[in-house]
Amino acid sequence: MNEFLTAHHALVEWAEKTPGRVFLHQPVGGEMRTYSWQQSADVSRRMASALLGLGLQRGDKVAILAKNSAEWMLADFAISMAGLVSVPIYPTAGVDTISYVLGHSEASAVFVGKLDEPQVASEAIPRSIPSIAFPYPIEGCQLEWQALVDANEPLAELNDAQADDVMTILYTSGSTGRPKGVVLTYGAYCYASRTTAATTEVSREDHLFSYLPLAHITERTCTAGPAIYAGTECSFTESLKTFQTDLKRAKPTIFISVPRLWVKFQSGVHARIPPRKLKILLAIPIVGKIVARKIRDGLGFGNCRSYGSGSAPISPLTLRWYEKIGVNIGEGWGMSETAGLACGNTPFEARRIGTIGVPIDGTEIKLSDAGEMLIRSPGLFTEYFKQPDLTREVFDDDGFFHTGDKAEWDESISAFRITGRVKDIFKSAKGKYVTPVPIESKLSGNPLLEQICVMGSGQPAPVAIVVLAEAAKHLPKENVESSLKATLLDVNRHLESHERMSSIVIVNDEWTIENGLLTPTLKVKRDVLEDKYGTLISQQFPSQVAWEGQ
Repeated sequence: MNEFLTAHHALVEWAEKTPGRVFLHQPVGGEMRTYSWQQSADVSRRMASALLGLGLQRGDKVAILAKNSAEWMLADFAISMAGLVSVPIYPTAGVDTISYVLGHSEASAVFVGKLDEPQVASEAIPRSIPSIAFPYPIEGCQLEWQALVDANEPLAELNDAQADDVMTILYTSGSTGRPKGVVLTYGAYCYASRTTAATTEVSREDHLFSYLPLAHITERTCTAGPAIYAGTECSFTESLKTFQTDLKRAKPTIFISVPRLWVKFQSGVHARIPPRKLKILLAIPIVGKIVARKIRDGLGFGNCRSYGSGSAPISPLTLRWYEKIGVNIGEGWGMSETAGLACGNTPFEARRIGTIGVPIDGTEIKLSDAGEMLIRSPGLFTEYFKQPDLTREVFDDDGFFHTGDKAEWDESISAFRITGRVKDIFKSAKGKYVTPVPIESKLSGNPLLEQICVMGSGQPAPVAIVVLAEAAKHLPKENVESSLKATLLDVNRHLESHERMSSIVIVNDEWTIENGLLTPTLKVKRDVLEDKYGTLISQQFPSQVAWEGQ
């Protein structure tokens, strides 16, 4: 399992073993574009030749700015085959971020794919570097994917990379400051992808679904990587509008998402079946199983055998809700710096709900005296690109990486539990420290809430700023207030006196990547939210549940 093999050599091996078997499914205009393993290897080798034909040299950086697609993965293979280094950029990135990443990484070329705001790419990409358009209606690029594939012969000698050679630089989304370039080797990628595949028991018979950003490590080593190494079929989505159709057509056997999307799926179910009615139906023998199966089928999970959640904490109450409909979600933990999954409740164990389970094979985790989670593994990054001082700061003399996450070990179930970020802790006016993540997790058990941020630095008591779920927006105001008051009282009852919230404030604006309140991986930007709502939370509210502007 841990024998070193580059992803592009794994692709070639599968092409030789099963040339005609379909590897990638890409919907285009409602039709399906497929790539067999042999076609995938051939296209990637031709594009590798094209890149070298542009004058690029071994070690040069090539960026990929695009939403997920089959061609995204093929471009990634081509870059590695040519001995170049891939630099993924989030498709939601703005002009400043794109310009910074291209400049800081010294990118020599860039692939451009489907984007919600294509003009951003045109503004950010300098004409001095070649830009290659994926085979979709994309304007402003100097070169076209298919023309390059047609004009070049397959690269004969592929890059024979060693385990410690640099494969990719991932620029972290970050909630503050400039993104950091996380340098990962071929060895780290191979270890992370293969160990994740083994942990979730991925086989050739499985079908994966790629829709979370491939620019993020989770999708890169928990979906793309396992698909490559296990020889698994992988489907993509065409657009946000076709997501549900594409998901149902793909019929994935393994599905990974992030907490915010799991909550959205749950809200969609509640919009069709009110929570109280659904609870009653699920409790009825036989009927409950039929209802649960229909819900799973409706969500596109009819063939799913394994589910995962990562990127941010998810409420145990949300996980319990899904468990009742037969969707057992294993929560995982990882970072770009750990090459993805490092610890997880996989295989799923109900007793470990609310934890991140145990380290994957080959990874060591321990806690510092201050409760910070420290990690050492073959999947660790080697450095922050061009930031040697910062790199030295985060590694100790024994090679353990300081993650910045606080955690605890639950001896009773033998699992780690995340308790928050070291830097997220704030001090109230009472002089006591408050850790917001566990409080937010408790509040998120209320299905009327979609987004939550507990804040209150320097305030007499913490305040929960929340965005309502879609289902809540159609309920009478008094019903919403009654539900949130009950939740506030229940949560406060389990908190220390200095942690108890004075109120829940419902705000008007949804927090999105586009308005700068979420990172590309859908984590809240706490500092930005605190600036936005600082004046609001300093007010004295007459009620425990308040509405912004009312």
